[in-house]
Amino acid sequence: MSNKIPVSLPEEELDWIQLRQDLGPVAEIETTKEKLQRKIKENPLVPLGCLATTAALTMGLYNFRTGNRKMSQLMMRTRIAAQGFTVCALIVGVVMTYTDKKDPPK
Repeated sequence: MSNKIPVSLPEEELDWIQLRQDLGPVAEIETTKEKLQRKIKENPLVPLGCLATTAALTMGLYNFRTGNRKMSQLMMRTRIAAQGFTVCALIVGVVMTYTDKKDPPK
């Protein structure tokens, strides 16, 4: 035998449950991989900027460790430029996304 105790829910809670059942699934569940692929397709310049920043940082640190100060300094400056490019790409992507959502489809 089971020892189930009946629980009484407030009427407001039952209304929300019924509403969720009536509406059905509100949005599709998107996996992390699918979301990453969608974001890369929406704004492909951001991952490119991230890769450029990482490459410049890696090369700069390597040259710093090997003692090549001139090249290390150049790579750190290149990293700053790549970071600036990435930030600009993010801003452009946000503006483009905002304008696409603002304009109603015809």
